[in-house]
Parts: sequence; C-alpha cells; structure tokens
Amino acid sequence: MRTTVSELPDSRVKIDVAVEPEAIAKRIDRAAVGLAEELKLPGFRKGKVPPALVIQRLGREAVVEQALRDSLPEWYERALVEAQINPIGDPKLDVGELPDAGEELAFTIEVAVRPPAELGEYRGLEVGRAEVEVPEETVDAEIERLREGFGSLHPVERPAAAGDAVVIDFEGTIEGEPFEGSSSKDFVIELGAEGLLPEFDAGLAGAGAGDERTIEVSFPDDHEPAELAGRTASFAVEVKEVREKQLPELGDEFASEASEFDTLDELRESIRTRVAEALAQRSEAEFREAAVDAAAANARLELPREVVHARAHEMWERIERQLAARGIDPQAYAKMQGKDRHQLIDDAEPDAERALRREATLEAVADAERIEAGDDELLEALGPGEGKNDPRKLLERLKEAGRDDLLRDEVRMRKAAELIAESATPIPLEQAAVREQIWTPDREPPEGGEDAPAAPEQPDPGKLWTPG
Repeated sequence: MRTTVSELPDSRVKIDVAVEPEAIAKRIDRAAVGLAEELKLPGFRKGKVPPALVIQRLGREAVVEQALRDSLPEWYERALVEAQINPIGDPKLDVGELPDAGEELAFTIEVAVRPPAELGEYRGLEVGRAEVEVPEETVDAEIERLREGFGSLHPVERPAAAGDAVVIDFEGTIEGEPFEGSSSKDFVIELGAEGLLPEFDAGLAGAGAGDERTIEVSFPDDHEPAELAGRTASFAVEVKEVREKQLPELGDEFASEASEFDTLDELRESIRTRVAEALAQRSEAEFREAAVDAAAANARLELPREVVHARAHEMWERIERQLAARGIDPQAYAKMQGKDRHQLIDDAEPDAERALRREATLEAVADAERIEAGDDELLEALGPGEGKNDPRKLLERLKEAGRDDLLRDEVRMRKAAELIAESATPIPLEQAAVREQIWTPDREPPEGGEDAPAAPEQPDPGKLWTPG
C-alpha cells in the first residue's frame, strides 16, 4: 500500500491510497470463498466451490465489490497508520473505478485533523493553586458517617418520623391485578432514605404499628421495568413496627470499636490527615491542568467549527458507549437531560474546543523541546500485566501493526504537560482570578470595549481531557 498526503483548507487532509494488485487478488479470492457458502453448483458440496468458478458464476464485478466491502475498513485504518494521520470525525471515502485484473485499486480519504498551534509562553507561568484546608465540618461528617454505620434499630411506640425504619407488609395492584414484585412481608424501609419512592415516604410519615394505609404510586414514563412505565399502582400497606435508629455515644469507646485507634482525638486526626492527602492530590491535579490551560491560552490556534463539532461528536459517542456498557439507554439519558442527541453534542463543543487546544499546545511543546518517548516509557505506560497482557508482548504487537506511534505521541504529550506544570509557579487562586480579569496591552481587548474586564474562563476539570 502506498499513501500520499496533501493538505486541504479548514484543517482537512486528503490521503491518496493505492493498493497493490497482489493484495487485491487475495481479497477477491477470500470474498469468493465467502460467497461460495451460499452457492450451489452440481458436483460440489456447499461451500466447496473453487473461487475461480464462483467468479465465473457470479461475475468478477460482483465478487470485487464484495471484496471491497470486506476490505475497505481495514485498508482505511492501515492507510491512516501509514500516513501518520490522527483523524477527527467521520472520513469521506471516494473509491474510483473497480480495478481490472492486475491493476491497483486507487481511493482517496478526506478527513479533518487537529491544526498545529503556534506557541506563546509556556515555561515559568504563574498559575493558581488551591490551598489545602480541611474544614472541621468535613471531619465531623465523616465521624457521623461512621456512627451511622454502627447504629442499631430499636422498636418504639410512637408515629414514624424521618430517619426511622418501618417494618411493613404490602400488596400492590394495577387496575385490580397484582404484578411482579408487588407484594412482600416484613419489608423494612427507612423514611427519608435516598431512592425511596416519594409516595411511600409521604404515605408512611406519622404511621404507627397496626396502622393500615393505601398508597397510590404513579410510575414515571422512563421507569424500569418498562411494563410499569407511565402506570399507576395502588398499594395496601400494613405497618407492623416502627424502629428508631440509635447511634453510639461519641467518645473513646466508639473510636476503639469503629477503628484501630484508642481515642476519639486520634480517630479525628487520622480522618483529617486522610482528607488532607486527598485534597492535596486534587489540588495538584487541578494545578497541572490549569498550567496546561494557561500555556494553551498563550498559543495561537485556528480551530474551524467543523473540526470542533466533529470532536464533540466523538466525545458524545464515547459517552454513549460508556452508558450502554452500564446498561443505560443513551436516548433515555438524553431525555432525562431534557435534550436530544444533537443538542447534547452542541453542548459538548466548548469542552471539545478546550481539549483540541490543549492537545495542539502539548504537541507543539513536545516538538519544540524535542521530547522523545523510548520503549521503556511505552512499557511503563502500558502498565503491568501477564500472559497476553504482558506489556512487552503488547508493545511488540503494536509495533507489528504500526500503531506504536499513537502510544508514543501520547507519552510525548504527557511529558510535555509535566514540563509545563513543573516549571510553573503556584500563586493563590484569588490572585490568579484577579489577574485574569485585568486587561493588559499584550492581550486582546475584551468584548464591550477596552475598559471592560475580561471574563475569566473557568474550565470544569471533570469534563476536560487531562494529560496523563
């Protein structure tokens, strides 16, 4: 296979691809073998018709078309790898005339790519970093969570209130008919608990042992199982017992029972240390992301909207796959957001643009600093593994497929992000926010005139691409 790359306007490229006759001939024979599975000829068992006879019977053009349908996806991937193109969005494929015997197949690929960035300052940037402080309320909340876990339930002779556990028997019907899961005995629910149907929460508030109540429940349109969606059920409920949760007394005895510490002060200090470590890690991660964002803000980069939209489309497709893997219907998820698929893709465009700016900046820094990624670093990036997942075997397979360059680029960009972050100087977040709002002559005037303050861009770290 030969590939030739030419640049097109608006951050697109065209790849001219030529597939050698020998490779085409092999794919035609393979397609003929597949077609033979459904072909019946006198004197041959099903699936055993020689390829030459299949071509003669069906016609060469039909077999070649099938070979192309089978092979184009693989040839497309191989062409991108050989041309070292990382595409954005869907490609436009143009296949020319079907090749005669002994001729090459020629086709072209047009696809969007990430445009290059022109670097500004990226070393020694002053970047805001959050100070690590552990509020006492956070420690108190963790202590209360532990107490809740060691709480016990005791019967009480009073009406049920929020936080109480209620033991009930219930029977449910829809239009007078019971349904699957509609009845239970000695069922325990906690009033006010997350996930409890609001009708049950309201219907059992103030109930006492021996009370009987009828509770109407309207299931939402997206309820699971689907046969209950949009329907109304009537539940006959008998309250058998009200139980009050009693928490252990807060003191050294509780600390020794709930942890490896002898005193409550030691337990609190341990919680404070653990929370501080988690906050420090988050602060460091956000600082590194902000450093890359600052370098990207200093770079010059023209991003056509079509490229941004294509990346937003890719991001949403990735979310759809993640939702499906968790058993969540992407359409139902979109409906819960009150939007359709197209609107959610449009909403992802700001995140897509920030991700593209980051990537282009990191690639430019890696080039400017002559950053390389050796095989040892690739093995480290692949992580530990055994058998088929042994990193050395994985790397060998990547090299054989010509895909190790993708991993090498990822490692280079990660090292570029580390260079930017490690050379940055941390400053208080408040100082960074004020500086962002002050216009200086070396920056573009903000909208609304030269005297108007520039609105600071506040990226959401949870939604953006993160280096490493």
